[in-house]
Amino acid sequence: MKRIHSLLAVALAAAATLASVPAAAQDKQQFFPMLTFRTGPYAPSGTPWANGFLDYYKLVNLKGGINGVRVLWEECETGYATDRGVECYERLKDKNGGATVFQTMSTGITFALTERGAADKVSILTPAYGLSESADGEAFKWSFPIGGTHWASADTQFQYLAQKAGGVDKLKGKKITLLYHDSPYGKESIAVYTQRAKMHGFELITLPVSHPGVDQKAAWLQIRQSRPDYVMLWGWGVMNSTALKEAQSTGYARSKMIGVWPSGSDSDVKGVSGAEGYSAVLILPGPGANTKIAKEVLEKLHAKGNGSGPKEEVGEALYMRGLMNAMISVEGVRRAQEKYGAGKVMTPAQARWGYENLNIDHKRLEELGIADIMRPISTTCKDHMGPSFARAYTWDGTKWNTSSDWLEADQKVLGPLLKVASDKYLADKKLTRRTAEDCNS
Repeated sequence: MKRIHSLLAVALAAAATLASVPAAAQDKQQFFPMLTFRTGPYAPSGTPWANGFLDYYKLVNLKGGINGVRVLWEECETGYATDRGVECYERLKDKNGGATVFQTMSTGITFALTERGAADKVSILTPAYGLSESADGEAFKWSFPIGGTHWASADTQFQYLAQKAGGVDKLKGKKITLLYHDSPYGKESIAVYTQRAKMHGFELITLPVSHPGVDQKAAWLQIRQSRPDYVMLWGWGVMNSTALKEAQSTGYARSKMIGVWPSGSDSDVKGVSGAEGYSAVLILPGPGANTKIAKEVLEKLHAKGNGSGPKEEVGEALYMRGLMNAMISVEGVRRAQEKYGAGKVMTPAQARWGYENLNIDHKRLEELGIADIMRPISTTCKDHMGPSFARAYTWDGTKWNTSSDWLEADQKVLGPLLKVASDKYLADKKLTRRTAEDCNS
């Protein structure tokens, strides 16, 4: 019954949003499927992420849609399971005139849908996650890890580690443990850390943690025995809070643990005794309770009973990530309308052009109310990621505090990894790189 009531509330909220959209905009709609996970062991992470998506789409409709085109969405529950994600994709790809774009919210689902999306000519949008080599737009025409990849996350996380150590030269001879979720997501980090270990002369120890991450006794026994100088945490959901609890039990200093964005949300640290001093490096938005857009959500949605979740989560890191993900999906369509006609519904192919030619500058971010926790985003045919920035945040027991300036992923490190991986993908699939003519079409 609780689930039914929840679904009814979402339906009523969507109806209320539709009622507020001008009649002209209701005649045209741009469909955005949502592959969400509000159930299962990763629900504490997936729920605020999904709510951020919903609230952004609601705000767009309150303002008249995308140049008069109403945003239409439909959630499909994946439970963060790859097979269910594929089922959702097949169910939604042709609905409501066809899916504009898919955001998988899962690296495993991304792996499963990358080639399906290309075959169906539907873009797969994975801001700050997904398949890292898909940043190569000449190899992956329909994939868009806009703003960052897991490789970019690993590199900016490493840069913050070097900062804490007093400089990259201070890492030589150190022992660093990579504690990672044993899934496609967690494994993405290994290539960058392996490369960095070769470059800077530190010992890298990789320790996988099985899904969902509640059993870490063996891993922390190894950490206690090897006594690494730092632990780099690549967790998700319950794995993060479990790691912090195990660190306290083992006597490992949380100040020597550094997470990435999937390991840096409020749900990871709130109520966890001894989490103080733990840091996480978050690509793109971090916490943003004081941003203009968060205040707008509270004023225009929650104050009128139309918010998608508890108002207390508005501004939290994962909620803001949902807002940002939805913003990129909408801005891609808005950019496509500049070429194919403002106020028109964009086809998936037209929307793809928009995602490949994004130019969200600082002025636009200010207009969107998110400039203080974002950096400008741009893409090209060759580069489907664009510049990738992150900042570190440290938990003080009650809130996250900014603990670094902007860190930019180093393309001198990532570029060669990208070239090798994308070339291998093309060779394995017997594909060729896109031509200049294809890029200009």
